[in-house]
Amino acid sequence: MLIAFLIWIIIGAIIGWLAGLLVQGGGFGFIADALIGIFGSVLAGWLFPSLGLEIGHGLIGSVLASVVGAAIVVLVVRLLRRI
Repeated sequence: MLIAFLIWIIIGAIIGWLAGLLVQGGGFGFIADALIGIFGSVLAGWLFPSLGLEIGHGLIGSVLASVVGAAIVVLVVRLLRRI
């Protein structure tokens, strides 16, 4: 259980870092990028199937969907910071 949680955190951090690179202007730092990656993964895992969207199959599809979800979260956070 603990190892699975640590893997989830590491993958979330990597996905958050990738999302920070994809969105112009850089990321928010390691901790924030990790949290954004985890939240984006959860968001993509819930929202995309609800909308009927599917980005590939298996692990690669899940990672791509997570990166897209994290990028969406990065964009929303940046928009909220401007207000």
